[in-house]
Amino acid sequence: MLMSRRELSAALPDDRARTWLAAALAEAHAAAVEGAAAPTTWELRYAAAGRHCGPAPDHVDSARVLLLIEAHAGPDTVTRLYRQGTAAERRAALLALPYLDALAPPAVALPLVEDALRTNDGRLVAAAVGPYAAAHLDAHAWRHAVLKCLFTGVPLDAVDSLARRARGDGELARMLRDYAAERTAAHRTVPDDLHRVLALTAEPSPRFEEV
Repeated sequence: MLMSRRELSAALPDDRARTWLAAALAEAHAAAVEGAAAPTTWELRYAAAGRHCGPAPDHVDSARVLLLIEAHAGPDTVTRLYRQGTAAERRAALLALPYLDALAPPAVALPLVEDALRTNDGRLVAAAVGPYAAAHLDAHAWRHAVLKCLFTGVPLDAVDSLARRARGDGELARMLRDYAAERTAAHRTVPDDLHRVLALTAEPSPRFEEV
């Protein structure tokens, strides 16, 4: 779970970590104020957050997301940090996308979500199916994201707006049944989450509900 600045500062283990966080966020803020003329030292802080705010992954994720927000990071910066980063740095970039959406044209960062969904890294997949994906993935890509979660063992609770988007989706229901049949034929268990989402698809779509 991502934390606010106050929550993260209180959760960090010592004053050294809190001092580091305050300095890092100040550098990111200065970069946002000064624009192109500002040094990009805060990006080094982004990479170093694991050493200073760890070892708890939630603390490190929160620190990195706060840096991106404070810097008003645009799509080019987020993409660069994602492409050059470790898996943990990529995860934080994905988690930050909903908070940065207003700073860029809609859906401009979808290639990062799509890249994460091509991996078999469960933490990246879970980060990719958050609010940004719910808002911007088209129906075809979103359905495949749900299947990817099942395939990689990511709990479907990670999928933002699952009930809303799955409701009345006959094509998703077909894909789920096909996947269940493949697993059964291979003598493999069918994830419980699959049955839960299949039940959601049977519920009436909002456009057919009485008002």
